[in-house]
Amino acid sequence: MTYCLGMLLKDGLVMIADTRTNAGVDNISSYRKLHILEQSSERTIVACTAGNLSVTQAAFAMLREGLEEDEDSDGPRFVSDMPNMHRVAGLVGEALQLAREEIVEGAGEDTQYSFTASMLLGGRIADRPLRLFHIYKEGNFISCQPDRPFMQIGETKYGKPILDRALQYDTPLDDAVKTGLVSFDSTMRSNLSVGRPLDVMVMPTDPDAPVITRRIDETDEYFNMLSSKWATALAEARAAIPMPPFMSERETVEAES
Repeated sequence: MTYCLGMLLKDGLVMIADTRTNAGVDNISSYRKLHILEQSSERTIVACTAGNLSVTQAAFAMLREGLEEDEDSDGPRFVSDMPNMHRVAGLVGEALQLAREEIVEGAGEDTQYSFTASMLLGGRIADRPLRLFHIYKEGNFISCQPDRPFMQIGETKYGKPILDRALQYDTPLDDAVKTGLVSFDSTMRSNLSVGRPLDVMVMPTDPDAPVITRRIDETDEYFNMLSSKWATALAEARAAIPMPPFMSERETVEAES
């Protein structure tokens, strides 16, 4: 299991992914799930992956080698040749679909594995707007919109409530990163199959601003402080909420009877 989060905001793009993989309780390891597909003066394109590692690795290998030419190309198709992010998403989706079909065919009909995989794809080409896509196992994709400025893949349910309540399209980048990390802390508290190190990438809307990358490991002072303060804040907020009035009413009824 894994957890990956992408947030597309007015001020920029934030992508966070954990690194934990497991094949049973006695086989837990770490593997990078935030991958830079292309980084140059013209474009920065990043993908986060969830699901079967063999499928996503095969898809990335296909993208590096180039997908077969089509009626619109004169040779293999590469991420670096795509004119816009929508076309990049289509190419990555095609690679994911082909990789899955190839592996499923090789495994045979009797396999017990589903070979499911998905991706979050984000980035920018030249001075065009930042984009964020959710690419499904079938290769189709949807784009992130301002009315719901985040996308998740993997173990999503534990980290979603804080995002639903606290994240808006106009949330500042630093606040969005903090909210995203709280989402990861909540997920890790409830599911041991998600864990540090976490990989973080922040790409500001301003194309001249530097891209920020960071790996958050078990000794990261900021994340440890954030986790502690969030737990304390939750406990204080719970204590500050009045008790249910019907509970005291029940005690009165019981005393009278």
